This record gives sequence, C-alpha cells and structure tokens, in this order.
Amino acid sequence: MADDPKTFKEGSLEAPTRHPLNQNDPEFYDQDSLNEELERVFDICHGCRRCVSLCNSFPTLFDLVDESDTMEVDGVDPKDYQKVVDDCFLCDLCYLTKCPYVPPHEWNVDFPHLMLRAKAVNFKQGNGKLRDKLITSTDLTGQLVAKPVIAPMANVVNKTKPFRMVLDKIGGIHQDARLPEYHYPTLRKSIVSEIQKPFEYKKTDSTTGKVIFFTTCYCNYNEPDMGDDFISVYKHNQIKIRLMAQENCCGMPKLELGDLDSVTRLKEKNITQLIDLVKGGWDIVALVPSCVLMFKQELPLMFPEDEDVQAVSKAFFDPFEYLHLRYKEGAMNTDFKNSLGNVSYHVACHQRVQRIGPKTRDVLQLIPDTKVSSIERCSGHDGTYAVKSESYEIAKKLVRPVVKQIAKQKPDYYGSDCPMAAHHIESNLSEDKPTDHPISLLRKAYGI
Repeated sequence: MADDPKTFKEGSLEAPTRHPLNQNDPEFYDQDSLNEELERVFDICHGCRRCVSLCNSFPTLFDLVDESDTMEVDGVDPKDYQKVVDDCFLCDLCYLTKCPYVPPHEWNVDFPHLMLRAKAVNFKQGNGKLRDKLITSTDLTGQLVAKPVIAPMANVVNKTKPFRMVLDKIGGIHQDARLPEYHYPTLRKSIVSEIQKPFEYKKTDSTTGKVIFFTTCYCNYNEPDMGDDFISVYKHNQIKIRLMAQENCCGMPKLELGDLDSVTRLKEKNITQLIDLVKGGWDIVALVPSCVLMFKQELPLMFPEDEDVQAVSKAFFDPFEYLHLRYKEGAMNTDFKNSLGNVSYHVACHQRVQRIGPKTRDVLQLIPDTKVSSIERCSGHDGTYAVKSESYEIAKKLVRPVVKQIAKQKPDYYGSDCPMAAHHIESNLSEDKPTDHPISLLRKAYGI
C-alpha cells in the first residue's frame, strides 16, 4: 500500500456513498477473491484503528495482527478472518461515523458490507449453525408459538432455570439472556377491527396521511402493546392505518446471517404487495429501525435495478421521521396533556444510519417541560448477538457505556427506537426500572 501513488489522500470530507452489494457477480462467492479483499481492508483498518471502541470485530482483528509473527495483516492466518466476521453484527456505525476511507474515497472501504459478503460466503459453504437458522426464522417461530395456551406456556418455560441451562448447553442460547415473550392474540389479529373503522385522514405535501403499518415480526408476536400505542398516536394525528394482506419478515435477520437466498425470497413476497399499495397512494411505516433500514437501504443496494424495490424504499419512513415531516407542515397534533420530565433516549444504530437526523428526539422535545438526553452508543444487542452463549458477555460489555449514562442521568423515562436494544439496556441496569418505547412515551404525553 505504501507504494500506491494514491495513498497521499488521508481521509475524505465528502458525503459517504454506498455501492450496490453485487451479490449476483460470480466473484462475490469466490473464497480467494474474498480473502484478498479482506486482507486489503484489514490492512487499512490496522493502520487506522479508529473503530476500536465500536464493537468486538476490531479488537479481535487488532489482537490477531499484534499477536502474529509479522505484527502485520500478512501474518494472520486467513482461516482466522472468520473470527472478525463473526463479531460483526452489521450495525453500520463504522461506515457512518468513524471510517475516513468510505466511498467516494479511492480506498473504497465498506467494512459492514465486506463482512456481509464474508457471512454470505460462509453460509453458502454450509457453515451456518442450526441454532442461527432457527433464531433468525422469526416469522416461523412466531406462527408456531404465538398461539392460545402455547404462548403463556412458552413464556413460563423460557424463565425456568433448568430449561435455560439445558438451552445454553445444547442450543447455544445463554441462560441469562433475556428472551422476548410471545403474545396471543397477535397485533395483526387484535387491531383488524379497529383499523377498518371509517376515518378522516389529513394529507400534506410530503405525506399522504395514509400509512401501511408494517407491523414487523417483533411487534406482531412479541410486543403488540407497542403497536397499539403507534396506532393510537397516528390516529390522533389524523393518519389512516392499514395492514398488508400477508406480511412477511423484512429479511434483516437472514441478512445478518448471510442467507441472501432467503432475503431474496422474502423480498419477492413483500415487495409484490407493497408496490401495489404505494401506487395506490399509501406511505409505509415500521416501528423497528432494522426493518425500516432493510427497505430503505439494504434491499435497494441488493437490487439496484429493481424499480419496485426503489419505489417502496422511497415510500418507507421511520415513525418519528413521518411525524416530524407533518410537524413542519403544521399537521402534527401538539396538544400535549402531560410532560415527561427527563428522558434518556438511546439512539438505535439502525436508525442513525438512515441519515434522517434525530427526529425522535426532536418530536419528544416538542412536549412541554420535557428534556431529552440522547445517547449515541451501540447497545450491542443486534437481535441475536446478545442471546448467543459465545457473545452474551461481549454484548454486556458493549452496553455498559449506555447503562452508565442512564444511571448518571437518573431519568424519569428511558427508551430506544429499537425495542430489543431497550430491553437489553433494561436487563443490565442495576435498578428495576422498565423501559418505554418513544412512541409509548408520546402516547403518555398526549394522554390518550
């Protein structure tokens, strides 16, 4: 790299751009080509080390380099590259907040998407664990467990120590990790009659006022009350809600596993329905930031030539982004009945990388006598990373700075756009203080 005439350019002040994933190129799955690119990027990371505090991928990489015979990347066994890959949970923060060599810089470093490529190659080679295939099949699990009798039984069993010890030893799910509860009826079943009632909505220049609520696997099966809060808040703001006829997982869990074939199948099922709704004048909103990011960024980068994917991407919104757009046009209800006092707000990684700005904070600060303190550190949860036996302790370490700030701020309320991150924070707080999703806090402020 030292002989490269282009190396004179240190960093970049230009806005980062993202190249298509290019997963259909035969070279994408070639192990030798992958190893060559991993060595190139790892060498740049080794010479920089600005990302060391973000996640465990970088300490793992730097330890491998420092402990090698050459103390350079060329001294690391390529077989050990997978250790770095396994610790990446695709939060995207290195790309967005730290790396000075992202495109359009000529070194073209996209660490998260390189890790995604490595995960995809590893999965294609048949190295995916059965545990990981099961815990990323969120739709299937929800359909099987979120049933009468079964859901409450599963919730009780999941809190039983002997069962959790066996699950840890045999299934690789850490016995102390918090597992989400399942509910029946599901959110989609419970709100059908409510959203079918006649409703007068209000359109603005930037929003149609008609929203397809992409409920997500999590809200539908695990935390339906959060979805109910969302509907109440949106109806209070003269926004009409509708559901897809048949919703499927967004594909983010399978993406993080590297199972790109499953991502493609889920994309076909969802986009086919969503594009017709978008053409019919509907916007789309989801509560879980990872699901929004999947449609806003990851699918468009996987399928850049698919016009339907691009159209759905433009119609997809973060819930507070949507409310703030309406606020700027005088269409948001600001008649708040209750203040929230001091709020500690954890900014979810997958919301930050949407590059929409701190819209959740901005909306909550419209509430009188409410102070919102933002915490911009990754919680380390990632949906599955914080429950796996081998990464549970690392996830606890990653969440400590967030927990420390909340303990210092002593808030009246705290929460995150990502409900799984919020519960991971909650599990690591020393005091027994439940978390509230920002949309639930907004409902409290409205007094509805």
